[in-house]
Amino acid sequence: MYRILIDSCGELFPEMQNTESFCNVPLTLTVDSHEIIDDETFNQAEFLRMIKESANAPKSACPSPDAYMREMRGDWERIYVITLSSKLSGSYNSACLAKDLINEELEDDDEEPKQIHVFDSKSASIGQTLIADKIAELEKEGLSFDEVIRRTDAYIETQHTFFILETLETLRKAGRLSALKAMIANTLNIKPIMGSTEEGSIQQLGQGRGMSKALDKMVDLMMEVTPDPENRVVAISHCNCPERAAMLQKKLEAKANFKRIVIVDTRGVSSMYANDGGIIMVV
Repeated sequence: MYRILIDSCGELFPEMQNTESFCNVPLTLTVDSHEIIDDETFNQAEFLRMIKESANAPKSACPSPDAYMREMRGDWERIYVITLSSKLSGSYNSACLAKDLINEELEDDDEEPKQIHVFDSKSASIGQTLIADKIAELEKEGLSFDEVIRRTDAYIETQHTFFILETLETLRKAGRLSALKAMIANTLNIKPIMGSTEEGSIQQLGQGRGMSKALDKMVDLMMEVTPDPENRVVAISHCNCPERAAMLQKKLEAKANFKRIVIVDTRGVSSMYANDGGIIMVV
């Protein structure tokens, strides 16, 4: 019996919800004096309103080791944890500490340690969810714990994350972009195309004049690194822009016959990064 824990930056696919085999461990979001737990009570519309009205950038705090430990307890024989990139959050280190602490508890009680593995996704959002999907697929094949880990690590190395921001306001508020550059980009309707590095950091890959052209460019960039689309699942996560996600799906379908395309709405942490109108794509 296995369980997959994903910090709340990763949005669960519909089939993963309402089952104990998959579990989100919530991060905490802060906008000024407001503290928001990124769990099933998260209200995206209210959160986006608070971000828009605040002069300050929103912040996030990773789950505590205790939060991870609560979800590791029980009769689970194998536990897999998938965290937001360690280059972007302390979630990975927190989960690793939880793993050590839970097994110390078991050792003190003269019990066998649990089989627990923590994956640094080197991604975020639906990148984490696709990793969970891969683990579940490998578990169904009846593979050993070590073989599931080996194949999942190999899958992570082939994964690519892309995203486009509708607005640069969060970057400006956080001091990562000057007010002048943000104003010029917004005035000229320039949409930066961002992506993950091999280490799990964020880099700019290009830009487009207007969202439609930026989406076209993002799809082209994705196709350059996807030699086997018929074997790949593509996940799209959108922040309050379902029509844009549907447009992206059509652009993908026009390029290749993918194994599957899944669309979800962003949870709290991804909503904070993507902001209103932002869109994330992972293959």
